[in-house]
Amino acid sequence: MAVNHSSYILHLSKDKKFAKLLAGQETMVLSKRRNVYLYLCFSILSQQLSTKVASTIRKRFLKLYPRTPSPEQILATTHETFRSIGFSGAKANYVHNVARFTLESGLDQKKLGKMNNEEIIEYLTRIKGVGRWTAEMLLMFTLGREDVFAADDLGIQQAMIKIYKLDKNDKKKLREEMIQISAKWSPYRSYACLHLWHHKDNAPDAG
Repeated sequence: MAVNHSSYILHLSKDKKFAKLLAGQETMVLSKRRNVYLYLCFSILSQQLSTKVASTIRKRFLKLYPRTPSPEQILATTHETFRSIGFSGAKANYVHNVARFTLESGLDQKKLGKMNNEEIIEYLTRIKGVGRWTAEMLLMFTLGREDVFAADDLGIQQAMIKIYKLDKNDKKKLREEMIQISAKWSPYRSYACLHLWHHKDNAPDAG
């Protein structure tokens, strides 16, 4: 069931520092999307790229097909074709891996809906090319999960370092402190991430 947005605002506002950030922003919405495999491909395309570049390559990718590509069509597309529109060799492999996994194991909303967040992360990271961050982006932006915290996202780190005056030099300690702070945002940590990205103007491209 979709969250009542006033509920998440009320809950996150208990954190006084976060409440100041919320004061200047509109409420955020999470949506479920069909074609999970396609959005997983988009997440892979976005890895280590600016939003603008990722968007350009995604548009070129979709233009390769007359309509929304099926996993079979993606798998049948050659590495050379993917390279010609801006994929790295590794990403061409990874997108093929996603298509193959979809056909062999399944990536539909119904199947994933029976799993909790950590089970989905474990399931998706079996695919070579899909790390924890990529799986977390899929949980938020494609599966609409409301309680995901992307501790390894650079934009989230930068925002929290600034807001909570955290030491950025000790990466392990920084991650621990971020997770500790985020615990009080549960069960609405995805919304907290959306607001932190907005604060940084560094939102991942949701497609």
